[in-house]
Amino acid sequence: MSFSADHLANQFLIAMPGMVDPNFAGSLIYLFEHTERGAMGLVLNRPTEVDLAKLFDKIDLKLEIAPLLEQPVYFGGPVQVERGFVLHESNPNVSYSSSLVIPGGLTMTTSKDVLEAVAAGSGPQKFLMTLGYAGWGAGQLEEEISLNGWINVPLSRDQMIDIIFNTPSSQRYQRAMGLLGFDPSHLSGEAGHA
Repeated sequence: MSFSADHLANQFLIAMPGMVDPNFAGSLIYLFEHTERGAMGLVLNRPTEVDLAKLFDKIDLKLEIAPLLEQPVYFGGPVQVERGFVLHESNPNVSYSSSLVIPGGLTMTTSKDVLEAVAAGSGPQKFLMTLGYAGWGAGQLEEEISLNGWINVPLSRDQMIDIIFNTPSSQRYQRAMGLLGFDPSHLSGEAGHA
């Protein structure tokens, strides 16, 4: 099977029941980059004990927008857990200093200016803040998919936005599986070979 350099970018990865890595068991990931050098994504359903109020306080930003204060910061993955990643809707009229616009999808920003805009009330309306990201070396993700560790899920932009921003984190995994027509409880953790 040949892969184009970015064929899995802007897709979900769903951890299959056999996933034994505790960082990823039961995880739903938004893949924002996939090239011949590897892949990067953000775990979408693992809120941490830290909320935006605590995070903004720690980085010396004043956040006074009530609905956002208790919004959780998510565990985005085990790589660079001290670094923040903001997944948000793309806006062609606004750009931040360190953003990756995923073609047909969302935008991932790592610069503080997006958080400054959020604090000022002019940032993205819908966003998810993570600490850390999930990363795979060249060929590693493809191998894990072939071993039944993950299933990739291409969805429409509207379906992705609905799951990421409008669905409670505890239900995102099941919603993504449901869009594929699967009930997670009916899946086996074993790879089948003919």
